[in-house]
Amino acid sequence: MKFLAWLLTNAAALAVAAWLLDGISFEGSDWQAKILPLLMVALILGLVSMYVEPVVKFLSIPFIILSIGLFLLVINALMLMLTAWIADKVDIGFHVDGFWNALFGGIIITLVCGFIDVAVLEDD
Repeated sequence: MKFLAWLLTNAAALAVAAWLLDGISFEGSDWQAKILPLLMVALILGLVSMYVEPVVKFLSIPFIILSIGLFLLVINALMLMLTAWIADKVDIGFHVDGFWNALFGGIIITLVCGFIDVAVLEDD
């Protein structure tokens, strides 16, 4: 049950980012055709966040300290761009156009996931 909530939270955050930013998009003609790619990209983003992001953060500790934590925004953007690259390689219709869209998309995804965790999901 926790996995399903995690997957749907990531999917909702990705959907909001794609809705707000023109540079983040899913291929498909209508919203029904975008549901499966959205869930697959949410899974890829979750796996990237679980396995790749901690290693990158550990290796980037000096930059994070020097930038007073702002480098974490760059890391989030790079993880979103990596997710889009992986989705492109496995032929899922997800695109992120450029670093700035990835940066703002990462901020939106973080805020939406945080809001859903606080407002909807309760820790038992």
